[in-house]
Amino acid sequence: MSRPPDLFDETKARAVAWLTAWDSQGHHRTGTTGDETGALWLEHEAAGFGVDVAAEAFTLKRLDPVACYLELDGERISAVPAFDAPGTGASGVIGTLSLSDREDAILVAQLSPRSVYTGEYDRLRRNAAHRSPPWHAMRPPRSSLTSAAARNVVVAISGSRRFLPPVVVMTPRSSWWQSTAERRGGIVCWLESLRALVATPPACDVFFTANSGHELGHLGLDDFIARRPGWERPISAGGATWVHFGANLGAADGELCLQSASDDLGQLTEFELGGAGQTPDVVAPKTLVPSGETRDIHRAGGRYVTLVGSNSWFHLPQDRWPHAVDIDAVTRVATAAAALVVKLTR
Repeated sequence: MSRPPDLFDETKARAVAWLTAWDSQGHHRTGTTGDETGALWLEHEAAGFGVDVAAEAFTLKRLDPVACYLELDGERISAVPAFDAPGTGASGVIGTLSLSDREDAILVAQLSPRSVYTGEYDRLRRNAAHRSPPWHAMRPPRSSLTSAAARNVVVAISGSRRFLPPVVVMTPRSSWWQSTAERRGGIVCWLESLRALVATPPACDVFFTANSGHELGHLGLDDFIARRPGWERPISAGGATWVHFGANLGAADGELCLQSASDDLGQLTEFELGGAGQTPDVVAPKTLVPSGETRDIHRAGGRYVTLVGSNSWFHLPQDRWPHAVDIDAVTRVATAAAALVVKLTR
């Protein structure tokens, strides 16, 4: 059964305001001004629901490219380096581009934005590392390292029966660009779930965390777990239940995927999505290892559910409001997300 139109419109109006604000903040790369702006904004929005908001900081060495571009016949194309590779010298790399693995050429690899989550990208990197000179043509242009800090935005809500296992509601909030469709659907779900839980106090303890460090190997999640060791394990071993609002929720023309290793958790999530009019396009096999933040929780045998979507503008600077977002889909997913979190915490 779908929600009443007036409630849908109210949720949609909040989503539009949040999406617009996020898109105006600039790039949300970890440890940068845009990342901090996003943190301050999210803290303000969460505090508006009447909850105490904490900031859990962690440090990093931020890599700042001095110059990163491809120049062809005098025309420069801006780029972003692969951050796990060493920098080049001041003159960069000059050579002939080639699609074949020739020793005397700069190798061009044709990859989709999602390839970083696949074995294809890892194989390419490993093969390049074993090439003889001039394999350094694969390196990014010169870069500098800057000591920086980033933080997770965390809200803790105490339950009435605190002996129950906790629930963690998690979403990443950092990215390479504005990444409005990539990141913002998850933030809308996070805020709507928090709003719903304030109105319906939980039985168990609930922790909301919006993490920085996503695009750098999930640094923020690592810090969150390090402060709460064992929460990634099964409930029987002292673990928590994790609700992960992943990438591209409500992206224009995107598909919605539900993933959980727990039958009951997956079925409950699917039920709430159906009630909001947003049946998932894909229900992943229970044995599939997630590509995002719940990857390590899955491997530890933990209890989790992940919602993630597809996005034509994924990992591209063109991922902006409004053209990259299906606002009605965002609203439906966020409605289901809030209902799911309330049920899990009762």
